[in-house]
Amino acid sequence: MFKFLFDRDTWQELYDSFSKNKLRSALTMVGVWWGILLLIVLLGSARGLENSFNRLFGDFATNSVFVWGQSTSKPFKGFQEGRRVRLSLTDAKKIEENVEGIEFVVPRSQNQATVVRKFLSGSFQMAGDYPLLDQVQKKKLIHGRFINQNDIDVDKKVVLLSEDTYKQLFEKDENAIGEYVEINGMSFKVIGIFKNGDVNMGPTTDMHIPFTTFQQIYNMGDQIGWMMITGKPEYDIKQIEADAKLLIKNLNKIHPKDNRALGSFNLGKEFGKITGFLTGMQFLTWFVGIATLFAGVFAIGNILLITIKERTKEIGVRRALGATPFEIKRQIVLEAVFITIVAGIIGIITGGWILILIDAIYGQGTEAALVNASVSIAVVFIALIILVILGTLIGLIPAFKATSIKPIQALREE
Repeated sequence: MFKFLFDRDTWQELYDSFSKNKLRSALTMVGVWWGILLLIVLLGSARGLENSFNRLFGDFATNSVFVWGQSTSKPFKGFQEGRRVRLSLTDAKKIEENVEGIEFVVPRSQNQATVVRKFLSGSFQMAGDYPLLDQVQKKKLIHGRFINQNDIDVDKKVVLLSEDTYKQLFEKDENAIGEYVEINGMSFKVIGIFKNGDVNMGPTTDMHIPFTTFQQIYNMGDQIGWMMITGKPEYDIKQIEADAKLLIKNLNKIHPKDNRALGSFNLGKEFGKITGFLTGMQFLTWFVGIATLFAGVFAIGNILLITIKERTKEIGVRRALGATPFEIKRQIVLEAVFITIVAGIIGIITGGWILILIDAIYGQGTEAALVNASVSIAVVFIALIILVILGTLIGLIPAFKATSIKPIQALREE
């Protein structure tokens, strides 16, 4: 069936058809070239934007919600409105035990601290944390390690410094690991240097110390500053947030309808909005690209119809010499598919060059807007398959037109 593809006469006829109308053939290919170019560039840019977003939030457990205490706005069970709500480790433990779908509950506290080293000093934000924080909000360690369970168990005086804090307290390229700094008049051993993330969830943190040590320094007892609640991937984080806040209200004698007593930020909900936007953008990209491809391929069909009109006598001669309608249709469909594929391949190559240029301009650095703007091989194959299908379908229109004329009428055509 495909023997004609290896027939020299088939390709000679194809060459003769194009060489007679070089300008028209080139203009015919422009529509398909532009359509596939637009599809590749838009899909690559959408992927680059998604990669940029994933890099920003890749270190976070995105199915999470942050909850903190505020002031009540309704009186309840003998308490007046305006009462300050203070969360506790007990609250965190009860949530972990009783709210369905919980994966982690991470209590956190933070306060301002004065740090001195030799003749250098500064005021920084210091957080008391558990090792679990590194699982839900991965720290980008430059040197050293994060807090471990032993640090918590024995209330060690160890500290991790942010890169900016390190630069203020130490000389350039000086090894800080194992050195001591004074925090609020107490000596702490530096165990790690971390790089601040591109996106910071919660208050800015310059230093991390063990949670138990923090509680002792500030005499906080059972109280915590806020908690980060992470749900299992299959659970709705909005429902987890609602259940957790209701439980906290019950534990702290807060009116169930008091919406001001607890503050929260649902990272999962916000993340869902952004991923929804990215999905919608990819759908729009495919729609625009394929619509443009349709327009280009239809232009090929129109040009071929004109060409068939000009070749009516030639087709009549071929019919008179014994060419079957199928052979005529096959040749015309081949011409349509050939134009479509050649234009598509040129469009894919051009689109790839443009994506390389976009990545060179916008994809470099930690704040890059488009990271690794590219398309997968699978997308390229899908685009080529779509081109072949469209080229075949659009080629059938002039093919049937060509074989609808009787040979004797074609030979009389002037």
